[in-house]
Amino acid sequence: MIASLHGRLLRRTDQFVVIDVGSVGYRVFVSRDVIERIGVQGGLVTLDIITQVKEDAIHLYGFLDSEEQEAFEALIAMNGVGPRLAMSVLSSIVPHELAVAVCSADIARLCLIPGIGKKKAERMIVELKDRLMNLAQAQTIAGEASSATLQDLRSALSNLGFKGVEVEQVVSALREKVIAGQSLDGLLPEALKLLRG
Repeated sequence: MIASLHGRLLRRTDQFVVIDVGSVGYRVFVSRDVIERIGVQGGLVTLDIITQVKEDAIHLYGFLDSEEQEAFEALIAMNGVGPRLAMSVLSSIVPHELAVAVCSADIARLCLIPGIGKKKAERMIVELKDRLMNLAQAQTIAGEASSATLQDLRSALSNLGFKGVEVEQVVSALREKVIAGQSLDGLLPEALKLLRG
């Protein structure tokens, strides 16, 4: 079984990428998020792989992070959800949002996913809640940590004499770095650089 691939990105479509590993091109089905994040054609990429073997084909499914792979594995463990539907789900909702929707029994949110009706959404909640609980909790904790860091950054800049509107502009500009886990110590010099032009 193939567990990961490291090679050059030869091609991408809206459903799969082709990775050249040792002059062999591997077609790997991926989510829309992976297609957007995988990098430039010709660049080196690494994907974790789940291999699905059928009587007439071997299909590879690729992931850039463990959260998406965990969500995919949980989805395909459900009755009536195959790899293609699972990848379609993950192209419509990111893993942590899926986990939060399942664990909070948000049927309305789940029904917005193409291919998921009310009955399947109810089954997802019953069958996936335990499997996705850790992912949902990790996202909640990360969200709380990000909010606290943003507030600390606002306070630090206000204490240095900067005004509300310019502070909010800089906080907004650095929000993605906060979500990615950058600390206040790393953010403050960048914020000051932005404020001082």
